[in-house]
Parts: sequence; C-alpha cells; structure tokens
Amino acid sequence: MSNKLTELITTFFYSGLSPVVPGTVGSFVAGLLCLCLYDNLVLYIGAFIVITVLGFMLSGKMEGIKGKKDPSCVVIDEAAGMFIAMFLLPMTPLIALTAFFMFRVFDVLKVFPVNRLENIGGGAGIMLDDLMAGVYANLSTLLIIKFVGIY
Repeated sequence: MSNKLTELITTFFYSGLSPVVPGTVGSFVAGLLCLCLYDNLVLYIGAFIVITVLGFMLSGKMEGIKGKKDPSCVVIDEAAGMFIAMFLLPMTPLIALTAFFMFRVFDVLKVFPVNRLENIGGGAGIMLDDLMAGVYANLSTLLIIKFVGIY
C-alpha cells in the first residue's frame, strides 16, 4: 500500500492533520459517521470492523513513515474508539455529545488499563488504548443515561 493511501486511512480522511487537537477532530468526524450509519446495524458494525482492522494493519506503518511513536496525526484509533463509544446507545443529540465527551475524557486521561495498553507499541498499542477508552465511554454514558436521566 502506498504511503499516501496509508496517510489517508490512518489520518481518517486527513482529519488527523488538523493543526489543533487532531484527536478531537478525528473523533468528531468519526462521531458524525457513526450517526450516519446508526440506523443500519450491519453497516455500522461493518464500518467498525474495517476501520479497526485497517488501524491495526496501518498504524504501525505510519509510525515508520513519520519516524515517531504514535504520531498525533494517526486518528484511525480514535475513529474505532468512537464506534464503540456510541454503539447501541439510544441516540439523541445529548447522548451523542455525552458519548463523544466521555470518549475524549477517557482517551486523554488514560485510566487503567488504558495507560498500559498504549505501552504495547506498534499498531496494536495505538489501537488498543482507544478501543478500551471507547468501552469506558460507552459504559459511562449508559450509567449517565440511567442515573442522570438524559434521554
């Protein structure tokens, strides 16, 4: 695969090239895609699988291209994490924003074991911490829905 195609995919259609908060921009773009696919579970899961597999395959290659560990322009991991964060939630604008916010919080704070997963290195380390942050975000959004009553 060419370096240009690897960059297109790992930066999630160049959203990771944002000069400010590329992870947040990539998460936002992925969240919009999640909302577009939300009513079709087969497409939603299919997109998640494709994004996740490509992330595992290409993120490590992008580290080599950029010459540094987990370059900030690689946001395909945030995209995969957002798909988990929003998975099967009862979707309203407030719930979508809550899932997005919770994902960014867990992605930035690296709550255990997220902090350990990124130490794996390579494409797996890049992807796994964000996938786990997505699980935390989804579960905490469900708890917020249940106990705070946003719906």
